[in-house]
Amino acid sequence: MRPTTKDLAKAAGVSLATVDRVLNGRAGVRRETVAAVNDAIEKLGFVRNLSAANLARGRTYRFRFLLPKSGDLFMDSMIAHIEEARHAFAAEFVDVGYRREIGSDPHQIARVLAQIDPDTLDGVALMAPEAPQVRDATSRLRERGVHVVQFVSGQPGVREADFVGVDNRAAGATAGRIMGRFCGGRTGAILIVSETMNARDSLERRHGFDFVVARDFPMLTALPTLETHGDAERARAIIAKAYATHGAIIGAYVLSSEARLALEAIADVSDPLKQVIIAHERTRFSEALLRNGQLDAVIAQNPGHLIRSALRVLRARCDEREPIASQEDIRIEILLRENLGDWSEETDRARHPS
Repeated sequence: MRPTTKDLAKAAGVSLATVDRVLNGRAGVRRETVAAVNDAIEKLGFVRNLSAANLARGRTYRFRFLLPKSGDLFMDSMIAHIEEARHAFAAEFVDVGYRREIGSDPHQIARVLAQIDPDTLDGVALMAPEAPQVRDATSRLRERGVHVVQFVSGQPGVREADFVGVDNRAAGATAGRIMGRFCGGRTGAILIVSETMNARDSLERRHGFDFVVARDFPMLTALPTLETHGDAERARAIIAKAYATHGAIIGAYVLSSEARLALEAIADVSDPLKQVIIAHERTRFSEALLRNGQLDAVIAQNPGHLIRSALRVLRARCDEREPIASQEDIRIEILLRENLGDWSEETDRARHPS
Protein backbone atom coordinates (compact mmCIF):
# COMPACT_ATOMS: atom_id res chain seq x y z
CA MET A 1 0.00 0.00 0.00
CA ARG A 2 1.45 3.35 -0.95
CA PRO A 3 1.49 6.02 1.79
CA THR A 4 -1.41 8.46 2.01
CA THR A 5 -1.70 12.05 3.22
CA LYS A 6 -2.89 10.64 6.57
CA ASP A 7 0.36 8.68 6.88
CA LEU A 8 2.25 11.83 5.95
CA ALA A 9 0.48 13.90 8.59
CA LYS A 10 1.16 11.27 11.26
CA ALA A 11 4.85 10.97 10.36
CA ALA A 12 5.34 14.75 10.33
CA GLY A 13 3.27 15.30 13.49
CA VAL A 14 0.95 17.81 11.83
CA SER A 15 -2.69 18.03 10.77
CA LEU A 16 -4.10 16.97 7.41
CA ALA A 17 -4.90 20.63 6.70
CA THR A 18 -1.23 21.55 7.22
CA VAL A 19 -0.11 18.74 4.86
CA ASP A 20 -2.56 20.04 2.26
CA ARG A 21 -1.16 23.57 2.56
CA VAL A 22 2.42 22.33 2.15
CA LEU A 23 1.57 20.12 -0.84
CA ASN A 24 -0.19 23.00 -2.56
CA GLY A 25 2.50 25.56 -1.74
CA ARG A 26 0.17 27.85 0.19
CA ALA A 27 1.40 30.48 2.61
CA GLY A 28 0.96 30.48 6.36
CA VAL A 29 3.09 27.43 7.21
CA ARG A 30 6.23 27.77 9.31
CA ARG A 31 9.53 26.87 7.66
CA GLU A 32 10.27 24.08 10.15
CA THR A 33 6.81 22.59 9.54
CA VAL A 34 7.40 22.58 5.78
CA ALA A 35 10.75 20.86 6.39
CA ALA A 36 9.08 18.24 8.61
CA VAL A 37 6.48 17.44 5.93
CA ASN A 38 9.14 17.25 3.22
CA ASP A 39 11.26 14.96 5.39
CA ALA A 40 8.23 12.70 5.88
CA ILE A 41 7.60 12.69 2.11
CA GLU A 42 11.16 11.50 1.48
CA LYS A 43 11.11 8.96 4.34
CA LEU A 44 7.79 7.39 3.32
CA GLY A 45 8.32 7.63 -0.44
CA PHE A 46 5.07 9.55 -0.75
CA VAL A 47 3.92 10.19 -4.34
CA ARG A 48 1.03 12.56 -4.70
CA ASN A 49 -2.02 11.43 -6.68
CA LEU A 50 -2.32 14.55 -8.82
CA SER A 51 -5.46 13.36 -10.60
CA ALA A 52 -7.26 12.93 -7.30
CA ALA A 53 -5.97 16.28 -6.04
CA ASN A 54 -7.08 18.06 -9.19
CA LEU A 55 -10.50 16.43 -8.97
CA ALA A 56 -10.84 17.53 -5.35
CA ARG A 57 -9.88 21.11 -6.19
CA GLY A 58 -11.82 21.19 -9.46
CA ARG A 59 -8.63 22.13 -11.31
CA THR A 60 -8.45 22.11 -15.11
CA TYR A 61 -5.27 22.54 -17.16
CA ARG A 62 -5.84 25.13 -19.91
CA PHE A 63 -3.57 24.65 -22.92
CA ARG A 64 -3.58 26.16 -26.43
CA PHE A 65 -1.61 25.46 -29.59
CA LEU A 66 -0.63 28.71 -31.29
CA LEU A 67 -0.36 27.82 -34.98
CA PRO A 68 0.48 29.72 -38.18
CA LYS A 69 -2.30 31.50 -40.04
CA SER A 70 -0.95 30.03 -43.25
CA GLY A 71 -0.65 26.32 -43.78
CA ASP A 72 -1.96 23.55 -45.90
CA LEU A 73 -2.23 19.79 -45.52
CA PHE A 74 0.29 19.32 -42.72
CA MET A 75 -1.52 21.96 -40.66
CA ASP A 76 -4.83 20.23 -41.39
CA SER A 77 -3.34 17.03 -39.96
CA MET A 78 -2.13 18.89 -36.86
CA ILE A 79 -5.57 20.37 -36.22
CA ALA A 80 -7.24 16.97 -36.64
CA HIS A 81 -4.93 15.51 -34.00
CA ILE A 82 -5.51 18.49 -31.67
CA GLU A 83 -9.25 17.82 -31.90
CA GLU A 84 -8.60 14.14 -31.20
CA ALA A 85 -6.51 15.06 -28.15
CA ARG A 86 -9.18 17.53 -26.96
CA HIS A 87 -11.60 14.65 -26.50
CA ALA A 88 -9.01 12.16 -25.21
CA PHE A 89 -7.54 14.49 -22.57
CA ALA A 90 -10.86 15.90 -21.33
CA ALA A 91 -11.18 13.01 -18.86
CA GLU A 92 -7.83 14.10 -17.37
CA PHE A 93 -9.08 17.67 -16.74
CA VAL A 94 -7.13 19.10 -19.68
CA ASP A 95 -8.81 21.82 -21.77
CA VAL A 96 -7.15 21.67 -25.21
CA GLY A 97 -7.63 24.09 -28.10
CA TYR A 98 -5.80 25.93 -30.86
CA ARG A 99 -5.55 29.38 -32.40
CA ARG A 100 -4.45 30.18 -35.97
CA GLU A 101 -2.90 33.54 -35.03
CA ILE A 102 0.81 33.28 -35.92
CA GLY A 103 1.83 35.34 -38.95
CA SER A 104 5.19 36.01 -40.56
CA ASP A 105 5.72 39.42 -38.90
CA PRO A 106 7.68 38.93 -35.64
CA HIS A 107 6.16 42.09 -34.14
CA GLN A 108 2.66 40.71 -34.74
CA ILE A 109 3.66 37.42 -33.07
CA ALA A 110 5.08 39.33 -30.11
CA ARG A 111 1.76 41.18 -29.73
CA VAL A 112 -0.15 37.88 -29.76
CA LEU A 113 2.06 36.52 -26.98
CA ALA A 114 1.83 39.77 -24.99
CA GLN A 115 -1.98 39.55 -24.97
CA ILE A 116 -2.07 36.08 -23.35
CA ASP A 117 -3.56 36.31 -19.86
CA PRO A 118 -2.04 33.94 -17.24
CA ASP A 119 -5.45 33.94 -15.53
CA THR A 120 -7.03 32.25 -18.55
CA LEU A 121 -4.22 29.99 -19.86
CA ASP A 122 -1.70 27.74 -18.13
CA GLY A 123 0.42 26.86 -21.14
CA VAL A 124 0.89 27.23 -24.89
CA ALA A 125 2.61 25.22 -27.61
CA LEU A 126 4.06 27.80 -29.98
CA MET A 127 4.85 27.15 -33.65
CA ALA A 128 6.49 30.32 -34.94
CA PRO A 129 9.35 31.54 -37.15
CA GLU A 130 12.57 32.45 -35.42
CA ALA A 131 13.11 36.13 -34.56
CA PRO A 132 14.59 38.15 -31.65
CA GLN A 133 11.18 39.72 -31.00
CA VAL A 134 9.56 36.29 -30.70
CA ARG A 135 12.29 35.03 -28.37
CA ASP A 136 11.89 38.06 -26.11
CA ALA A 137 8.09 37.81 -26.08
CA THR A 138 8.32 34.09 -25.29
CA SER A 139 10.63 34.76 -22.36
CA ARG A 140 8.31 37.46 -21.01
CA LEU A 141 5.32 35.13 -21.34
CA ARG A 142 7.11 32.50 -19.26
CA GLU A 143 8.03 35.13 -16.67
CA ARG A 144 4.30 35.92 -16.34
CA GLY A 145 3.71 32.29 -15.35
CA VAL A 146 2.53 30.74 -18.64
CA HIS A 147 4.41 27.57 -19.58
CA VAL A 148 5.66 27.43 -23.18
CA VAL A 149 6.58 24.51 -25.39
CA GLN A 150 8.40 25.37 -28.60
CA PHE A 151 6.55 23.26 -31.13
CA VAL A 152 8.04 21.76 -34.35
CA SER A 153 10.22 24.84 -34.92
CA GLY A 154 12.17 26.32 -32.00
CA GLN A 155 13.49 29.67 -30.79
CA PRO A 156 17.12 29.15 -29.68
CA GLY A 157 18.06 31.46 -26.86
CA VAL A 158 14.87 31.06 -24.80
CA ARG A 159 16.45 29.79 -21.60
CA GLU A 160 15.24 26.41 -20.32
CA ALA A 161 12.30 26.32 -22.74
CA ASP A 162 11.03 22.90 -23.80
CA PHE A 163 11.04 21.82 -27.45
CA VAL A 164 8.81 19.16 -28.99
CA GLY A 165 9.75 17.95 -32.46
CA VAL A 166 12.38 15.97 -34.29
CA ASP A 167 16.06 16.85 -34.35
CA ASN A 168 15.85 18.88 -37.55
CA ARG A 169 19.58 18.77 -38.27
CA ALA A 170 19.39 14.99 -38.14
CA ALA A 171 16.28 15.06 -40.35
CA GLY A 172 18.11 17.14 -42.95
CA ALA A 173 21.17 14.93 -42.72
CA THR A 174 18.91 11.90 -43.29
CA ALA A 175 17.52 13.55 -46.42
CA GLY A 176 21.08 14.22 -47.59
CA ARG A 177 22.04 10.58 -47.12
CA ILE A 178 18.99 9.34 -49.03
CA MET A 179 19.52 11.88 -51.81
CA GLY A 180 23.16 10.89 -52.24
CA ARG A 181 22.42 7.17 -52.30
CA PHE A 182 19.38 7.43 -54.57
CA CYS A 183 21.28 9.58 -57.09
CA GLY A 184 23.52 6.55 -57.60
CA GLY A 185 26.82 8.31 -58.23
CA ARG A 186 25.49 10.72 -60.87
CA THR A 187 26.85 14.26 -61.05
CA GLY A 188 24.43 17.15 -60.95
CA ALA A 189 22.61 19.88 -59.02
CA ILE A 190 20.02 19.53 -56.26
CA LEU A 191 17.17 22.04 -56.12
CA ILE A 192 16.38 23.16 -52.55
CA VAL A 193 12.99 24.72 -51.77
CA SER A 194 11.50 26.08 -48.53
CA GLU A 195 8.49 28.16 -47.58
CA THR A 196 10.79 30.46 -45.57
CA MET A 197 14.27 30.23 -44.17
CA ASN A 198 13.16 32.25 -41.14
CA ALA A 199 11.73 28.98 -39.84
CA ARG A 200 14.26 27.28 -37.58
CA ASP A 201 13.26 23.81 -38.72
CA SER A 202 14.04 24.63 -42.38
CA LEU A 203 17.32 26.29 -41.45
CA GLU A 204 18.50 23.32 -39.40
CA ARG A 205 17.39 20.84 -42.05
CA ARG A 206 19.40 22.76 -44.64
CA HIS A 207 22.50 22.67 -42.42
CA GLY A 208 22.19 18.92 -41.88
CA PHE A 209 21.58 18.25 -45.58
CA ASP A 210 24.56 20.37 -46.68
CA PHE A 211 26.90 18.74 -44.17
CA VAL A 212 26.24 15.20 -45.41
CA VAL A 213 26.17 16.07 -49.12
CA ALA A 214 29.39 18.12 -48.98
CA ARG A 215 31.22 15.46 -46.97
CA ASP A 216 30.03 12.24 -48.62
CA PHE A 217 28.62 13.13 -52.05
CA PRO A 218 30.91 15.75 -53.67
CA MET A 219 29.47 14.98 -57.10
CA LEU A 220 26.26 16.72 -56.00
CA THR A 221 25.85 20.52 -55.86
CA ALA A 222 23.17 21.81 -53.48
CA LEU A 223 21.76 25.01 -55.00
CA PRO A 224 20.81 28.10 -52.94
CA THR A 225 17.46 27.77 -51.18
CA LEU A 226 14.39 29.07 -53.01
CA GLU A 227 11.67 30.55 -50.76
CA THR A 228 8.04 30.26 -51.87
CA HIS A 229 6.48 32.19 -48.92
CA GLY A 230 3.45 29.94 -49.35
CA ASP A 231 2.52 31.61 -52.65
CA ALA A 232 1.60 29.30 -55.55
CA GLU A 233 2.44 31.80 -58.33
CA ARG A 234 5.79 32.63 -56.78
CA ALA A 235 6.57 28.94 -56.34
CA ARG A 236 5.87 28.21 -60.03
CA ALA A 237 7.88 31.22 -61.23
CA ILE A 238 11.05 30.70 -59.17
CA ILE A 239 11.11 26.92 -59.66
CA ALA A 240 10.59 27.23 -63.42
CA LYS A 241 13.43 29.75 -63.60
CA ALA A 242 15.71 27.43 -61.59
CA TYR A 243 15.14 24.50 -63.96
CA ALA A 244 15.67 26.77 -66.98
CA THR A 245 18.90 28.16 -65.51
CA HIS A 246 20.41 24.94 -64.16
CA GLY A 247 20.12 22.27 -66.80
CA ALA A 248 21.79 19.61 -64.70
CA ILE A 249 19.24 19.34 -61.87
CA ILE A 250 18.94 15.66 -60.94
CA GLY A 251 17.16 16.00 -57.62
CA ALA A 252 14.97 18.24 -55.47
CA TYR A 253 14.63 18.58 -51.70
CA VAL A 254 11.66 20.42 -50.15
CA LEU A 255 12.66 21.54 -46.64
CA SER A 256 9.41 22.91 -45.26
CA SER A 257 6.60 20.96 -43.64
CA GLU A 258 4.10 22.26 -46.21
CA ALA A 259 5.44 20.77 -49.45
CA ARG A 260 2.46 20.69 -51.82
CA LEU A 261 3.01 24.01 -53.65
CA ALA A 262 6.69 23.28 -54.29
CA LEU A 263 6.05 19.70 -55.43
CA GLU A 264 3.27 20.78 -57.80
CA ALA A 265 5.55 23.45 -59.29
CA ILE A 266 8.37 20.94 -59.76
CA ALA A 267 6.01 18.56 -61.59
CA ASP A 268 4.77 21.42 -63.81
CA VAL A 269 8.24 22.21 -65.21
CA SER A 270 10.12 18.90 -65.05
CA ASP A 271 9.69 15.13 -65.06
CA PRO A 272 9.65 13.93 -61.43
CA LEU A 273 10.35 10.36 -62.58
CA LYS A 274 13.76 11.40 -63.96
CA GLN A 275 15.04 12.90 -60.69
CA VAL A 276 15.21 12.10 -57.00
CA ILE A 277 12.67 14.08 -54.98
CA ILE A 278 12.52 14.16 -51.18
CA ALA A 279 10.10 16.10 -48.98
CA HIS A 280 8.99 16.36 -45.36
CA GLU A 281 5.82 15.27 -43.54
CA ARG A 282 3.18 12.69 -44.32
CA THR A 283 -0.01 14.14 -45.80
CA ARG A 284 -2.56 12.71 -48.20
CA PHE A 285 -0.77 14.62 -50.99
CA SER A 286 2.71 13.28 -50.20
CA GLU A 287 1.28 9.77 -49.82
CA ALA A 288 -0.27 9.99 -53.28
CA LEU A 289 3.01 11.13 -54.82
CA LEU A 290 4.92 8.35 -53.08
CA ARG A 291 2.50 5.80 -54.46
CA ASN A 292 2.73 7.03 -58.05
CA GLY A 293 6.49 7.38 -57.98
CA GLN A 294 6.68 11.19 -58.22
CA LEU A 295 8.18 11.35 -54.73
CA ASP A 296 11.02 9.06 -53.66
CA ALA A 297 11.03 9.53 -49.89
CA VAL A 298 9.32 11.50 -47.14
CA ILE A 299 11.06 12.41 -43.88
CA ALA A 300 8.25 12.55 -41.34
CA GLN A 301 7.33 13.00 -37.70
CA ASN A 302 4.15 11.61 -36.19
CA PRO A 303 1.72 14.55 -35.69
CA GLY A 304 -0.32 12.66 -33.08
CA HIS A 305 2.82 12.04 -31.04
CA LEU A 306 3.77 15.71 -31.40
CA ILE A 307 0.42 16.89 -30.02
CA ARG A 308 0.31 14.39 -27.14
CA SER A 309 3.93 15.07 -26.22
CA ALA A 310 3.39 18.84 -26.08
CA LEU A 311 0.40 18.36 -23.79
CA ARG A 312 2.26 15.96 -21.49
CA VAL A 313 5.22 18.36 -21.22
CA LEU A 314 2.98 21.32 -20.43
CA ARG A 315 1.11 19.33 -17.78
CA ALA A 316 4.38 18.15 -16.21
CA ARG A 317 5.60 21.75 -15.98
CA CYS A 318 2.32 22.84 -14.38
CA ASP A 319 2.77 20.05 -11.81
CA GLU A 320 6.43 21.02 -11.26
CA ARG A 321 7.56 17.62 -12.53
CA GLU A 322 10.24 16.76 -15.06
CA PRO A 323 8.80 15.37 -18.29
CA ILE A 324 9.78 11.80 -19.15
CA ALA A 325 12.45 12.43 -21.80
CA SER A 326 12.23 9.02 -23.45
CA GLN A 327 8.45 9.30 -23.81
CA GLU A 328 8.72 12.69 -25.51
CA ASP A 329 11.48 11.74 -27.97
CA ILE A 330 9.95 12.34 -31.42
CA ARG A 331 11.43 9.87 -33.88
CA ILE A 332 12.42 10.62 -37.46
CA GLU A 333 10.42 8.41 -39.82
CA ILE A 334 11.49 7.54 -43.38
CA LEU A 335 8.56 6.76 -45.66
CA LEU A 336 8.88 5.04 -49.02
CA ARG A 337 6.21 3.72 -51.35
CA GLU A 338 6.74 0.24 -49.96
CA ASN A 339 6.15 1.02 -46.27
CA LEU A 340 2.98 3.13 -46.36
CA GLY A 341 1.02 0.25 -44.93
CA ASP A 342 -0.90 -1.08 -47.93
CA TRP A 343 1.89 -2.24 -50.22
CA SER A 344 1.85 -5.62 -51.91
CA GLU A 345 3.28 -6.97 -55.17
CA GLU A 346 -0.23 -7.01 -56.64
CA THR A 347 -1.08 -3.41 -55.76
CA ASP A 348 2.34 -2.25 -56.95
CA ARG A 349 1.88 -3.96 -60.34
CA ALA A 350 -1.61 -2.46 -60.63
CA ARG A 351 -0.30 1.06 -60.02
CA HIS A 352 2.83 0.64 -62.13
CA PRO A 353 2.02 -1.87 -64.91
CA SER A 354 5.24 -1.07 -66.80
